[in-house]
Amino acid sequence: MSSPTDRRDFLKASAAAAGTALTLGLAGAHAAGSDAIKVGLIGCGGRGRGAVKNILQAEEVINGKSPKLEIVAVADVFKDRAEAAARDFKNAKHKEYGPYAAQAKITPDTTFSGFDAYQKLLACGVDLVILATPPGFRPVHLEAAVKANKNIFCEKPVAVDATGIRKCFELVEESKKRNIAIVAGTQRRHQKGYLETIKALQDGAIGRIVSARVAWNSGGPEPIWFHKRNEGEPDTAYQLRNWYHYLWLCGDHIVEQHVHNLDVANWIIGERPIRATGIGGRAARPGGAVADPDKFGQIWDHFAVEYEYKSGARTFAYCRHIAASEPDVSETVFGSTGMSRVSSYTINNKQVGQDDRDPYVQEHIDLLNSIRGGKPLNELKNVTESTFTAILGRNAAYAERWLSWDAALAADDSTMPSTLSLDGALPATPAPTPGAWKLPPARA
Repeated sequence: MSSPTDRRDFLKASAAAAGTALTLGLAGAHAAGSDAIKVGLIGCGGRGRGAVKNILQAEEVINGKSPKLEIVAVADVFKDRAEAAARDFKNAKHKEYGPYAAQAKITPDTTFSGFDAYQKLLACGVDLVILATPPGFRPVHLEAAVKANKNIFCEKPVAVDATGIRKCFELVEESKKRNIAIVAGTQRRHQKGYLETIKALQDGAIGRIVSARVAWNSGGPEPIWFHKRNEGEPDTAYQLRNWYHYLWLCGDHIVEQHVHNLDVANWIIGERPIRATGIGGRAARPGGAVADPDKFGQIWDHFAVEYEYKSGARTFAYCRHIAASEPDVSETVFGSTGMSRVSSYTINNKQVGQDDRDPYVQEHIDLLNSIRGGKPLNELKNVTESTFTAILGRNAAYAERWLSWDAALAADDSTMPSTLSLDGALPATPAPTPGAWKLPPARA
């Protein structure tokens, strides 16, 4: 992993700072009624901007030409990115956001930047926040949003290490007590074809679930997602712009991406794993296994993980980023009386499900309807378990040995740097060496 600096001080400092700022905001989650839901975006990259479009599309489905939802604030660590998002959302001629420009009510006073931008946004009167920063920050932002009584759409994954996962598990009950809606970016749980197929499986269509095979095999994000260092660019800013390639920000691609398929496996099996073992490495990424992490990042390009469940079921998980390799993004399960290609909505070669709407829009429809109906959805427990399933598999592959869920969750495993500054030095350690990585001891 990257340098074993401790997230706990960062969490404490962020929470303390947020506590003061949040008392200035509007208390309580948005109640059902005629007032517009005021939305703020934290993280103005591609996924955050996409989520804004999706929630505007969702509101159009719900309320047509009389929308009751406004985008009122944006926040990003980079000032130019926050300002660009605000400008685009308000541009009536923009090809993506133009049809919804009248719903963008962002002002210079609600365009925030810096590492404390999320605190300022939460204090400016928003009802619902979209959390779409790199996932290393997700536990801090979730905690602040829950304590501010904001409804939440949070992208997956929700953490990158055990320290962050423990924080998210703590927030499950806290958010339920506060009656806060939290919908995660595991959009398959809102996708009609998946819902129909998995209901049939849970109703016994193939008997007892014995095993699953899940995959996210692709050519990978390079070169589009890797940006050369600008002349004189400090380490922190460079790594943030290349967040997908650094472990403290991304958690490796098994966590950031393959979490989708692992979530489906857990959903069908009906429980989370108890242990895992795996293998993997860095064979094809630029620079290979000994790449300079300051130039080429730290993440691996392939994983293969076996998960064991208390029921005896097993999941075999594969993910890779290797150019020209055969693509495969799928979930297949095997039961005592048959099999299902879940991602194709078939059971024993018979079609049982079909889609009717973009699931990236449907998840926001479900979120907004749950808030307005007074029965807020809360998916934090499921997405936290699925995220840690991915982290467990990653660590087991790094270690090349069986790791138990309980031991891995208790470990003093933290990757967040203790201090962060956009102009600060942050030397990157090499990518993990297969078999050399050791699970840290349990936290004190």
